[in-house]
Amino acid sequence: MTTTVTLNDGTTIPSIGFGTYPHDNDDSAANTEHALEIGYRLIDTALSYENEEEVGEGIRRSPVAREELVVTTKVPGRFHGYDGARESFETSAKSLGLETVDLLLIHWPLPRLDKYVDTWRALIDLQQEGRVRSIGVSNFTPDHIRRLQDETGVTPAVNQVELHPYFQQREQRAFHAEHGIVTEAWSPLGRGGDLLQEPRILEVADALGVSAGQVVLRWHLQQGIVPIPKSKTPSRQRENFDVFGFELSEAQIASIDELERDRIWGQDPNTYEEF
Repeated sequence: MTTTVTLNDGTTIPSIGFGTYPHDNDDSAANTEHALEIGYRLIDTALSYENEEEVGEGIRRSPVAREELVVTTKVPGRFHGYDGARESFETSAKSLGLETVDLLLIHWPLPRLDKYVDTWRALIDLQQEGRVRSIGVSNFTPDHIRRLQDETGVTPAVNQVELHPYFQQREQRAFHAEHGIVTEAWSPLGRGGDLLQEPRILEVADALGVSAGQVVLRWHLQQGIVPIPKSKTPSRQRENFDVFGFELSEAQIASIDELERDRIWGQDPNTYEEF
């Protein structure tokens, strides 16, 4: 059974989530249904993933009660602006088959467009109207978040960013901690390639009798980061969720911390654009 973290609006979310992109044209409905069967309760999707209908179908197939789930989706760049953000929400809610969304994020800040503050105002109103339970952002830098705070007075509950032992976002995480923002990690396993072959991680995995992926996910959890691993393989989904029965020592965490390199994906939020 997963643990939970409390957001700055008083609500809670599970401490690990299930990412639904990319599934490479695989059956997102079946993947989502299976994830819920395993025990995941935080489901992460986005309008730009183009699979919200399938994710919603997986949720409907599952016997898990709706009130036990935290369903996250995101507003893409093409819907930035106040009216666009509201339209994005309505589109996602319809596709998911849900009256309300538990966590709505702005997917990227797109500072060149200079519409993310108006987009944020729409999310604030949707929350006040009861259509959205919690609101947050994704891939926002501290400067972007400060502007939201300065111009609206509302601090995001969550910021979902690229984060893994190769790119640890220490300054970003310190800013989040200072402002009561929960850090979610996309690509928490760093693509699952070179990172999971690192001798330091394999050494810890061998010592604890777990997999390299489980070590990395536990590294996230013990630092208060909510990882959102994705997998279309049932056995890997189950393995990724089975990270609550062991702990890393301070020395093991420190060893993994030394793997810091840089972004894997090369997507600088100050310049990267995705619509």
